[in-house]
Amino acid sequence: MSRSPFQSIRGNILGIKKTSIIRAFGKVLFLLYVGFLIYFLFVAEWYGRTAATEEYRYNLELFKEIRRFITYREQLGNFTVFANLFGNILIFVPYGFFISMASRSRGFFKTLFCSMGLSLCVEIVQLFTRVGSFDVDDILLNTIGGVLGYVLFAICNRIRRKHHVRNRKKR
Repeated sequence: MSRSPFQSIRGNILGIKKTSIIRAFGKVLFLLYVGFLIYFLFVAEWYGRTAATEEYRYNLELFKEIRRFITYREQLGNFTVFANLFGNILIFVPYGFFISMASRSRGFFKTLFCSMGLSLCVEIVQLFTRVGSFDVDDILLNTIGGVLGYVLFAICNRIRRKHHVRNRKKR
């Protein structure tokens, strides 16, 4: 059964509208995520971020804090180790996903550099405001999280495209 030109045009317009809606939804989710990130990284009392401290700690040696958390995991407790190591990764997974979802131009290296850039900005703000601590390990872990978010987006996008192509062939 062949489709009329009108049906074909109508299908393309609906596809474009659906894509625009999905992209707009991605932008809204991204803005909500950024608001959460700012709150969590600079304000949340749960993570001890409410006030600047007199004695400021920072780490400029890659893997120093990661090694410390792994070495002293029994003394620190599993929750503390998980929260620091995997929390720094998990907090940036949505960033990698949403920035790819909301952007027309996306890619692995763009997400890698944007994740690293945002993480560096967060660490610099922490350095100057003395809320939290500047840590190059956090930059590494956050960047890994952003890249994992991109990988998750790429997988979801591939599944969506296969589903979309399969549905177009059925029409």
